[in-house]
Amino acid sequence: MKTENNKTTGNHNKKKKKRRNKQLKFILLTLIMLICLLLAEIGILTLGKKKNDSKDAESEKIASEESVVTAQPSSDQSSDPAETGTTTESVNVAEVETETESETETETEATTEMVPTDEERVEAFIKKMTLEEKVAQLFFVTPDSFMEMYGFNVAGPMTEETFGTYPIAGLIMMGHNLQNVPQIENMLANLQKFSMDRLGLPIFLSTDEEGGTVARVAGNYDLHVDDVGDMWDIGATGDPNKAYEAGLYVGGYLSDLGFNMDFAPVADVLTNPDNQVIGVRSFGSDPTLVSRMSLSFAKGLEEKGIISCYKHFPGHGATAGDTHQGYAYTDKSLEELEQSELIPFVDAVNDGAEMIMIGHISLPYVTEDTMPASLSYEIITGLLRKKLGFDGVVITDALNMGAITAEYSSAEACIMTIQAGADLLLEPYNFRDGYNGVLEAVKNGTISEERIDESLRRIIKLKLKILDQMEEK
Repeated sequence: MKTENNKTTGNHNKKKKKRRNKQLKFILLTLIMLICLLLAEIGILTLGKKKNDSKDAESEKIASEESVVTAQPSSDQSSDPAETGTTTESVNVAEVETETESETETETEATTEMVPTDEERVEAFIKKMTLEEKVAQLFFVTPDSFMEMYGFNVAGPMTEETFGTYPIAGLIMMGHNLQNVPQIENMLANLQKFSMDRLGLPIFLSTDEEGGTVARVAGNYDLHVDDVGDMWDIGATGDPNKAYEAGLYVGGYLSDLGFNMDFAPVADVLTNPDNQVIGVRSFGSDPTLVSRMSLSFAKGLEEKGIISCYKHFPGHGATAGDTHQGYAYTDKSLEELEQSELIPFVDAVNDGAEMIMIGHISLPYVTEDTMPASLSYEIITGLLRKKLGFDGVVITDALNMGAITAEYSSAEACIMTIQAGADLLLEPYNFRDGYNGVLEAVKNGTISEERIDESLRRIIKLKLKILDQMEEK
């Protein structure tokens, strides 16, 4: 009986233990399920937050784009997705274009800042020139003198070779160098090319085209150009516009042929009735009239791209002699000249004249010697440069004229006129002697290279004006 009770008790304990194990398993399973549910809930919350953040960012982006689109005027608003996409794409393109324009403007500003000034351009040319090239740039001669042959009318390989040795500043064409339009155009174009190839600078191509008795182009019937007539007749009208129209016409046909300079207008006041060298070449005997006419003629030339050259400082109209033949002088004092002969030149300087030609006349009552004005420091530097304030190019009258050759060699005349303050030496009697004389004078210290550079600055500055005009065409 006792054994049976013990057996019953053991079974009861086993059942009780088994029941407890089931309860533990249930509790454990319940805990696992709760943990899984908690983890799942956390995951869902995190994912939802990310989606909400993404939606918020997208909403902000769309709102931003819509505000840009709304800011642009539009007559037709549409909610069509395709149209919205197109509008957004247009905005993006506009933004890119704006950025590109900004970059372009920045690059333009940088480029503008890097563009050298005229002074820097001048100095750059001077710096790379040899002494020989510098000296050659002081000479302005006829093609016959340059090539040592009479009747020059074709600029070919021989001319180019000579220019390689003597890269001169300019050439003045005489009547016999000008035959017909094709010949002139071809000759001048070749000469310009030789200069550009040799130095990168244009050559001055000039002639004496005053009108009337001195007209190298209009005087040739084969060129079919009308002569504007004597300046005296134009001056007699009292109408400066007539002089302007004459200058405009002359400048037009000179430019068409390839010239870039004219040794005109004649600014001499004809105060001596016995004067034959100037005569009807002058606009008149009234200095105010001559001034107005000269300025108007020069304006006409310059509007056609032709550089004018006022001549013959300090006034050839008061002389009786002819400097082409020999000594010529005026007995006027400086005060008397200031009241008449100098007036057109003073007005020209004040008007911005770029070139003035110095005559060979002597002024004993001004300089107290018989030195021609073209060789006189007192006249060129003292009177024209300092007193009148002219800082343009000073060119001499032709140095092969009797007033010079009767007293001085080509080398002497060229050296003296540079020392006096002139920049360009027009047609010495012997070009090569003049060139070699100046070159030697610089080498031995008679003339400083700095003095040569002073003239080059004025010459090159004027050439850069021509160069810019050439590049604009």
